[in-house]
Amino acid sequence: MALTLTAMAHAQEYTPVSDEKIDPSQVWRDVDYVGDGLEGHKMDIYLPKGEQESYKVIVAIYGSAWFANNAKITPMTSFAAPMLDAGYAVVSINHRGSPEAKWPAQINDVKAAIRFVRAHAKEYKFDTSFVGITGFSSGGHLAAYCGVTNGQRLVKSGDVEIDIEGNLGNCLAESSSVDAVVDWSGPVDMLHMDECVRPKDEKSPEAVILGGRDPRVETDWVKVLSPVTLVDKDDAPILIIHGDADPIVPQCLAIHLKTEYDYAGAKAQFISVPGGGHGHPVCFSQPYYQKMVDFFNAQSKR
Repeated sequence: MALTLTAMAHAQEYTPVSDEKIDPSQVWRDVDYVGDGLEGHKMDIYLPKGEQESYKVIVAIYGSAWFANNAKITPMTSFAAPMLDAGYAVVSINHRGSPEAKWPAQINDVKAAIRFVRAHAKEYKFDTSFVGITGFSSGGHLAAYCGVTNGQRLVKSGDVEIDIEGNLGNCLAESSSVDAVVDWSGPVDMLHMDECVRPKDEKSPEAVILGGRDPRVETDWVKVLSPVTLVDKDDAPILIIHGDADPIVPQCLAIHLKTEYDYAGAKAQFISVPGGGHGHPVCFSQPYYQKMVDFFNAQSKR
């Protein structure tokens, strides 16, 4: 209990929010993308104004240091809402929190949600010729992880091997691949979370999601948790937006990910936000929202 409570002190704190200011044409709430009734397996689906036969899709993931299983409303109050305004269908998802399920449960959930989107394209007017993904903080980590593991079921480091695809839901024949990623301030390199030189300790959120393992000792587990260690030339294009004054997730992690993309010959853009902390208010502002919209438009050829 002490481990969880201490780590939760580092997590983003949530206050009640509402998506009343957004203006979708249709909304489906609490769609169970696995079919097991868990709160962590529900999604909300928003279609934009402007009647079309189908809409290209953006999957959005909240930040919570991986603790929350019910924060899917929060992206629609910030970084996901501009994608709805830009004419995309937005699918904001819950995932299981680290207190209830350990890694790789969270990435299994995200990939199950993407498979559901593809399987139910006709029902929800999705154009799955383009499925983008975006997330903030731990959600940015999960979004980036999807981008570096398209078509990959197993991830291995040393003696540690995990199944990142999983077998959740009834849409297993569908692909969980994504076409583009926008990562907002994600902890993408847990090997360097502590002052850009070392992993955090046994009281960190990383330790909780890894089942109480000490990241300083269990480095193979840290590697299979970190997108930066999995980059190759075929990865989905990514836009990384990260404040240079982030006190929670050091900006060096974003730079490391961009460097690995460059080294592999994959497509990556990096935007450093001057004076930007962890999300609000500097990073989450119109100029950077527009950068995201422009990036997804370019990747989807809109």
